[in-house]
Amino acid sequence: MTVIRTVTAGLALLLAAACTAPSPPRSQAVTAAGTVCASPQGPPGPEKPTTIDVIEQAYFCILTHYYAAATLDARSLLTAGFVALTQELNRNGRDVPDATMPALTGDRKADWTAFEAVYRKTTEQVPDLRDKLAVATLEALVGALGDNHARWAHGAARHPDHYDGDGYGLGLQASVNGPQVDGNPGAAVPPLFVTTVQGGAARAVGVRPGDVIESINGSAPFIDGRATSAIAALYPDYPEARPVRLRLLRESTGRRWTVTLEPSLYQRDLATLQVVRSKLLDDGVAYVRLSGFAPDSAKRALNAIARMRQGRTLTGVVLDLRGNGGGIPAEAVRLVSAFVHGQVTGYQCAVDGTCEAFRTDDTVELVGLPLAVLIDRSCASACEHVSSAVKDLRIGQLVGTRTAGVISGPAQPYLLADNTTLSFPAKHHLGPDREVVDRIGVPPDHHVIPSPRDAAAGRDPVLAKALTLLHE
Repeated sequence: MTVIRTVTAGLALLLAAACTAPSPPRSQAVTAAGTVCASPQGPPGPEKPTTIDVIEQAYFCILTHYYAAATLDARSLLTAGFVALTQELNRNGRDVPDATMPALTGDRKADWTAFEAVYRKTTEQVPDLRDKLAVATLEALVGALGDNHARWAHGAARHPDHYDGDGYGLGLQASVNGPQVDGNPGAAVPPLFVTTVQGGAARAVGVRPGDVIESINGSAPFIDGRATSAIAALYPDYPEARPVRLRLLRESTGRRWTVTLEPSLYQRDLATLQVVRSKLLDDGVAYVRLSGFAPDSAKRALNAIARMRQGRTLTGVVLDLRGNGGGIPAEAVRLVSAFVHGQVTGYQCAVDGTCEAFRTDDTVELVGLPLAVLIDRSCASACEHVSSAVKDLRIGQLVGTRTAGVISGPAQPYLLADNTTLSFPAKHHLGPDREVVDRIGVPPDHHVIPSPRDAAAGRDPVLAKALTLLHE
């Protein structure tokens, strides 16, 4: 999601009115201001401190534009925000006697007024914590939606020595990656093992693909088969710099040892950053890997297939969508359109059940070749749009593991008064058969799970199965 900005004179005037109007009429004035949240038109200005007025703006923005706003119980948002407020007070050893949750009635405006009054009274007693409390409250309010495409983008920072293509972190990717930890951790399955070493601290200490991660900072990554929050430590964002202690097992030798990795800036292989990579495999199979659905990515993928077709006969196409975190829905539709015409690839629906169809672009030339699509638990959003279309429209075979189930709907960004961006869906996504994919994912036609030994040996059993299917 891109953080971008729009600031109009009307927005500024409304926010000013919200800040200066008196109390009890203030709730009406601020409510009007709070509903004002516009789609940004350019890069954001410098980020400002988050205040109660920004929280209010976000609250009413959600209640105006979120796809399920009409059926949403807004009390759940305010309750979550207040829980976070009190927890932040506790963490800082500064609890306040008056910080008690106000009675809420279900009247959205009246409930906001009651919440705001207690919030202001509480934060006035701990002015040095005001910024922390505001951030914790707003994060919790957005989190209470339980929507994997709802996000408050704030506090973004980049290492001062960063160049395009640089990575920051421990220098590894594991079988449960960062987006899955954030979006659908309940779908993760053990064991946790290193799939890729990108550089940095992981490479420096000799970590290898296939190494099983038995503990993270002394905590198990899985308990009773369920992923724990410990896995998140594998993917720190700048400026997080706390060392991470891993206990590793190398199955090929039985060696167990502990390493401590410090997050740092590292240079990545630029070839791995390409959105579209392609190669010709044995027996005339065109292999195309898409790491995301960026602008023109579908066109680039189809051009790659066309180039490999020149002067030879292709026998099939493998689209590798593993690790594809999504992107632009139109690119997903265009890619599917190269394999089928005259079909619906998915729907965008309102909470009342009315839907708009994504239809194939029949100006795209058909490839006309057998298709296998590789998927995994990191295939999310637009990637799942493609996967569900391939499955429902029977235009190819899905190989790998179930997709992420992170496709609630295309997120729309809205600018807040502190120059941060709030994003959430205005519609929710359904597959071509009107099935719910969000939180569930798309199951493969052929279930193939890579193992730590496969990673260590450089084997790709998912691709091998796909090639077998194409050659049958």
